[in-house]
Amino acid sequence: MNVLKRCLFVSSLLSLSIIMVECKRDQKADTEKVASAEKALVTIDKSEYGTTAKGEKVDSYKLKNQNGMEVDIITFGGRITDLKVPNKAGVSENVVIGFSSLAQYEKENPFFGALIGRYGNRIAKGKFSLDGKNYQLAINNAPNALHGGPQGYFNVVWKADEVKSGETASLKLSYLSKDMEEGYPGNLKVTVTYTLTNDNQLEVLYEADTDKKTVVNLTQHSYFNLSGDFTKTILDTELTLNADKLVPVDATLIPTGKLEDVANTPFDFRKPKLVGKDIESKNEQLERGKGYDHCWVLNNPEKGKTIIATAYHPASGRVLEMTTDEPGIQFYSGNFLDGTLPMRNGGTYAHRTGFCLETEHYPDSPNQKDFPTTELNPGEHYKTKTTFKFSVRK
Repeated sequence: MNVLKRCLFVSSLLSLSIIMVECKRDQKADTEKVASAEKALVTIDKSEYGTTAKGEKVDSYKLKNQNGMEVDIITFGGRITDLKVPNKAGVSENVVIGFSSLAQYEKENPFFGALIGRYGNRIAKGKFSLDGKNYQLAINNAPNALHGGPQGYFNVVWKADEVKSGETASLKLSYLSKDMEEGYPGNLKVTVTYTLTNDNQLEVLYEADTDKKTVVNLTQHSYFNLSGDFTKTILDTELTLNADKLVPVDATLIPTGKLEDVANTPFDFRKPKLVGKDIESKNEQLERGKGYDHCWVLNNPEKGKTIIATAYHPASGRVLEMTTDEPGIQFYSGNFLDGTLPMRNGGTYAHRTGFCLETEHYPDSPNQKDFPTTELNPGEHYKTKTTFKFSVRK
């Protein structure tokens, strides 16, 4: 009997030891999970940015991950004011053009960092028709309408909501564009959600609903300089565009209606090419745009997954890769930057010190029956997403 009791006692001690070991393992696993979650955490912080001339309060939101990427967005125009990413030495620097004050953003400027709507790019003579009814838009790029008009979405204060999930952080911006604002029909409820991930991706999700048939073409207008040094031009950036065709334009930068092959032209970026290589070539399209200011027709078999544009700056090692479900991309090489606009820390933004890659439908689509439509009807939901992913090559 004593032997049986001893056996039971030893067995109990052994079981207790096993349980204690398992508990410690579970505690360790839980601790590792918490540590992993904290390491992957992407944060969002709000601060006051200023007050507009109309007395509207403007806030700034900083989205920051654990891998050296930070994005600052203000509610005025939904503008990206700063975007910091590491270079190949691990040093994070700002790579987008911006100003140091709200007052400067309120002055006329080339849409630095802004959300663009109701229609990104140009509409010929500011005119279009829907179901037989003619509409006249404000002319702000004579003789055409550009980027939604002089009081487009880049000039309004958006409502902001924070969305946090640990692995990502999002800023959801909302704006009600009223019927006939800037000449566009329909009350358009617009939301744009900026999401930062911990693998250095910035996703931009555009959504809209209307109560009257209208046209919509939203985009983002940041100017990049991957060197992080805005005293330098972007001509030494290597660009790749997954596009076989171009949307050529007339003398007023309105599409001719025909698409042209990029093969054997300065517009062929299907293989990596320095921006500056052909930009001064004798070419009618380059002369009309004062450089690159054109829409490319994207080869995009897996929309949202196919990399449609890659920009690489060899000296810094920074790489920008983009995906989208849009049919086109406007590449603008900063041709009209003329040294009159102030940089943050002194000096001015000179010719071609920033480039834009604006995902979009083609310019003047409301007047071009063969282009993909930009019409939106009541009951339909406009939804499109573009992703900017940053990395380095050493």
